[in-house]
Amino acid sequence: MDKTKTKTTTKGKAEKEAETKKKPASTAAEAKTAAAGTPAPKKAPAEGKAPSAPAARTAQEAKPGTAGKPQPAVAKPQPAAKAAPKAAPEHKPEPAPGPQAQPKPAPEPKAEPATRAQAPEKPAAPAAKPAAPKAPAAPKPRPKIQIQEGISVKDLAERFKIKPKDLIDHLQAAGYDAAASDLIDESLLQAISRIIKVDLEMVSLEHDIRKLAFSLKNDLVTRPPVVTIMGHVDHGKTTLLDAIRSSNIAEREAGGITQHIGAYRVNYKNRYITFIDTPGHEAFTQLRARGAQLTDIVILVVAADDGVMPQTKEAISHAQAANVPIIVAINKIDKPEANPERVKQQLAKEGLIVEEWGGKTICVEISAKEKKNIDELLEMVLLLGDILELKSHPYVPAQGVILESRLDPQKGPVGTVIVQLGTLTPGQAFICGLTYGKARALFDEWGKPVKSAGPSTPVEVLGFDQVPEAGNFFQVVPDLEIARRICEFRIARMKKTPQAKEVPLTLEDLFKKIEKGQTKELPVIIKADVHGSVEVLRGLLPTLSTDKVKINILQASTGNVTEADVLLASASGAIIIGYNVKVPAKIQELAQNEKVEIRLYRIIYQLTDDLKKAVAGMLEPVIKETVLGRAQVKKIFQIAKVGTVLGCQVIDGKIVRNAEARVIRGNEVLYQTRISSLKHLKDSVTEVIKGYECGIGLEKADPVQPGDVIEAFVKEKVRPE
Repeated sequence: MDKTKTKTTTKGKAEKEAETKKKPASTAAEAKTAAAGTPAPKKAPAEGKAPSAPAARTAQEAKPGTAGKPQPAVAKPQPAAKAAPKAAPEHKPEPAPGPQAQPKPAPEPKAEPATRAQAPEKPAAPAAKPAAPKAPAAPKPRPKIQIQEGISVKDLAERFKIKPKDLIDHLQAAGYDAAASDLIDESLLQAISRIIKVDLEMVSLEHDIRKLAFSLKNDLVTRPPVVTIMGHVDHGKTTLLDAIRSSNIAEREAGGITQHIGAYRVNYKNRYITFIDTPGHEAFTQLRARGAQLTDIVILVVAADDGVMPQTKEAISHAQAANVPIIVAINKIDKPEANPERVKQQLAKEGLIVEEWGGKTICVEISAKEKKNIDELLEMVLLLGDILELKSHPYVPAQGVILESRLDPQKGPVGTVIVQLGTLTPGQAFICGLTYGKARALFDEWGKPVKSAGPSTPVEVLGFDQVPEAGNFFQVVPDLEIARRICEFRIARMKKTPQAKEVPLTLEDLFKKIEKGQTKELPVIIKADVHGSVEVLRGLLPTLSTDKVKINILQASTGNVTEADVLLASASGAIIIGYNVKVPAKIQELAQNEKVEIRLYRIIYQLTDDLKKAVAGMLEPVIKETVLGRAQVKKIFQIAKVGTVLGCQVIDGKIVRNAEARVIRGNEVLYQTRISSLKHLKDSVTEVIKGYECGIGLEKADPVQPGDVIEAFVKEKVRPE
């Protein structure tokens, strides 16, 4: 027992001596830390245990040999203390090199104030943490998939690998009575979108085929250019085409003027060029506009002895609106009075600067009658076609455009088609707008049967169920049944929702479209009373353009608004701005049908202010004028105590009492007044409709003659939508 006690006593003394030795070592470490500028460890415990741990660990890291077993619990959170010695470099401590290498591992956000001051770049990491939860908060957009029109419920289900019965069950549960063979309309499309959780968009068959064709870039091949010949009447368009084809077209035309669009193909140096001969007469302006939009190149024929004429300017406007490059052919240079240089000067005023003057417009001086320089003109067409890199896909289902159509007494409905994609052959089923059929036979421009028609080839097609509408797409489909179904679908959709025509731009909705990014350009057609006003407006309006929208002048000319102006505006989505001009009643009616906005001004600053406000979205409410009707003066009566009463017959619309009225003689407005009294027979009435006679009393009874027209109208304020 005594030995055991002696051993125990000796052991206890040894442990006490070891603890006594450790204390000086710790004291020495603390002294060194204090000398380095670190807070004394004795003060830290007064603030709490948490601050004391980093301070103690820092002291122990300064002398690694001092780390002992009594503090195993504080060894894990070492990374938090690694940042604290970073303050040391500012006071140049001796132990700085050791801790500086350790902060490189991932730092902890729980740092002391000293640590935050030493690492200004590190707070960015904690700042990003609160933003992280916001990203998943936004719902993922649903996929958007386009489907072809005329698709059935069964076909759509199979495309998405769904059993048709399951899809029909879901539709019936949603209240839709659908069968597997039913064609999908807009309402069914929305219901199916909700069921399969995919945004479905229905596109036309023609759009789908075109998208497919140009997605297969490796299969695209070079196609012949399609050229439209334009120009003023009697400037030699048909004679030029006659010279090119070495045929006698002009003799077959009624009166020597082309009466319809004809398409012809020419082989020049083993390369084909397709020509579309648009009419030059003013009555066929609409056909010419359609022709420009179908072509790759426009040949503008200008007579060297006549120069640039009104229809020449219209042709330039149509081509530029369709973004079609122009080759100028100055014809009739064989005449003694020919002056090509004067023609080039006139063209320069219209924005067509020829290459020899430093511009980009190709110009060839020709004589169609003597067939002079015709080869040079064709060379330029082929060269420009190569520059444009015209491509097409010859193996997709054939697609084209109807140039003209007619009902032949022997052949039935016939359509002239210019093929744009694929290869058309007899026996193929097709759809064309609301018509369909099977191509029974194809004929070329000579009336000879052809076995196939590739890209840029014009052919006459037999087999329509009814006369197609010119300008419609012609699309080949797998069989006649599919063609019939698609046509039925289109007809049903048209009955439910009338086909919406693209509405041209108006000043009221311009700003909304700019904000939505739907438009970056405001096309404008200018009409003014004199040439000086035209030049002023031509130079002034482009300066009103902003960074968001550019004002593009399609055409600027003198005179009243014409049918050609309205048709160009309709085709281009343009606004007609008139300065000190008038709009005839028929043109007003045409503009309303075509949804073309015509704005008339008499003061130029009002015109510029409206455009500025429209671009900025601050357009004031406008005064809209609505024509109610017109009555023609048949006889004038002078009645005592009443005054002048005009005996009239209503020829259009209706005449309303107290409406505003203008007296028109020919195409000129004499004056404006108000209808003060209106009688039918002996009775005072509020209105008289078309076909009836009436007596009209005007507030202002200036001289009126039989044959004058009384136009009744109302004005109302219309706020921008």
